[in-house]
Amino acid sequence: MTGRIPRRSFVRGLGLTAGLGALAAGSAKAYPFDIDPLRPFVFSSPPLEPFREQLPPLPVLGGTGIELHASSTTHVFHPDLPPSPALGYGGSSYLGPVIEAHVDEQTSLTFRNDIRDNPFAADVDTRLHGVTEQDRTQVPTSLHLHGGRTPPEFDGHPEHTIRPGQEMAHRFPNRQEASTLWYHDHAMGITRLNISAGLAGMYLLRNEYDAGTGDNPLGLPSGEFEVPLILQDKNFTNDGRQSMRSNTLNPPGSWEPATPGDVGVVNGKVWPELEVARGLYRLRMVNAASFSVYNLFFENRMRFWVIGAGGGLLDAPASVDHVRLGPGELIDLLVDFGTLEPGTTVELLNDEPVPEQVAQRGVQTMPRFCRFRVGSAAGFAGPVPQSLRGGSRQPALLPAIAQPTVVRNVSVLQLANGPGRPTPLMSLNNLLYTSGDIEMPRQGTVEQWNIVNVTPEPHPIHLHLVTFRVAGRQAIDTNALMSSHPLPPVGTRWTPSPDQFTVGPVLPPQPWEAGFKDTVIADANSVTRMIVRFPTADELGFDPDATFGMSRTSVDHSGGGHAAGPPQPLQGYVWHCHMLDHEDHDMMLRYRLVP
Repeated sequence: MTGRIPRRSFVRGLGLTAGLGALAAGSAKAYPFDIDPLRPFVFSSPPLEPFREQLPPLPVLGGTGIELHASSTTHVFHPDLPPSPALGYGGSSYLGPVIEAHVDEQTSLTFRNDIRDNPFAADVDTRLHGVTEQDRTQVPTSLHLHGGRTPPEFDGHPEHTIRPGQEMAHRFPNRQEASTLWYHDHAMGITRLNISAGLAGMYLLRNEYDAGTGDNPLGLPSGEFEVPLILQDKNFTNDGRQSMRSNTLNPPGSWEPATPGDVGVVNGKVWPELEVARGLYRLRMVNAASFSVYNLFFENRMRFWVIGAGGGLLDAPASVDHVRLGPGELIDLLVDFGTLEPGTTVELLNDEPVPEQVAQRGVQTMPRFCRFRVGSAAGFAGPVPQSLRGGSRQPALLPAIAQPTVVRNVSVLQLANGPGRPTPLMSLNNLLYTSGDIEMPRQGTVEQWNIVNVTPEPHPIHLHLVTFRVAGRQAIDTNALMSSHPLPPVGTRWTPSPDQFTVGPVLPPQPWEAGFKDTVIADANSVTRMIVRFPTADELGFDPDATFGMSRTSVDHSGGGHAAGPPQPLQGYVWHCHMLDHEDHDMMLRYRLVP
């Protein structure tokens, strides 16, 4: 392995070697998992038969005034597993209801933390910024509407948290495109734990065109033929508990840089089955995983149509036979099961390769999510629409990609860390979260962000508040870039231009990336270019640079470290990798949208 590590990824093996000392501390029998002798570094879930249960529908919650509680629960993920401690929203034993809202109608949401027990108390790592021993017993939460154009005080800032017994009022203006959104926890340093425990749900924003009714002008499937799917991969212990541990190299209670699962979970059930009628279905999916990117396709390789993503509808359905979805990304699909004979089954599969440095410890691709069984009943009989925008009783066509007036280079790195903190450090711009050296785009400005990823794995990058267009991707000669621009010490910005180090052609956006997005996969050793217009306060209807609340912990905004200083008023938003393992340490930075 050592001989294969190039300069550009000198820390790629740190995630593999960080916990080797733990192996000497005990035998395999000390772990509450199965350990495959052919893959001795990897925990295995107990054998589980797929398709034992029907896919559960998610409850729906509507109205402009909503109360949502986060609670401690137990949840059965599979008939052969006992109940597992979990968290849920709104009375659910796992996940939360689908919230339906309408464009330009404000949703007032009162969020309350009623969590009694932390399902992952043993996995709280107090070496991460903002995490304390108190988090094991009094779980902090922060509710974020992912993809929402939300005032900063209601955005679910990672430091704007509440403890059990507290509540917080949120106001979501919904002044944006009709789209598929999701809401989830965003608490500093424990986001991966809270979302994996169950704090996630879908948020469907409707308008007069995409109305969610049988007579909607776009002719899209609705009602029972519109199915939200929350996709995750998980590990389970032999006693049926959810596990945040994927390998024997990390001691219990320590943060892991990569926690891929070996079991597919959809809407809280392991490898479920859904009986479908013979007709067109609308599947609205979110990748809610902690780490894994998915390349999704049907086992018979039948084609389907992408109609939108997190930023709203495309101009027209795009016919594809697969779609690649990073953690945090949303996709809106049409699938025609009317072409299949009654009794036919077809599985939703995944073949995204595991990143090399993760595969080296024995991790394999999690291969499937669910199965669809075609019944004999007639389903939605309407055709796939020819267009979704620009026609009669349709929203306007997507605008052309704007020309930027500012070009901003940002970087994605995996670094060796200092004493007392987990290794590797996941970093943006070679900075820590507490750095004061933040991006400060001006309201009303169109910018091109060049996301320069010098790591050996993909990272889905998410910007709060805004949507953007993907302009393209290009491979870079990472060795040459890093030789010409050596890394300074952690805490000093490192954002060199990639332009002199690009190799190969510019790859255009994938068909499912043709519209507006809020999260984009930045592939390994490449530059991903995106165009974003930062809205003005007048357009938003609120001040995006307003101060609010106070930081959860003492911080140092000098750029040098995590310690010291009194709590500070909060201001602005964050941008981060949506691999939850990474954003917790430390692949997240603040940014302000200034006048």
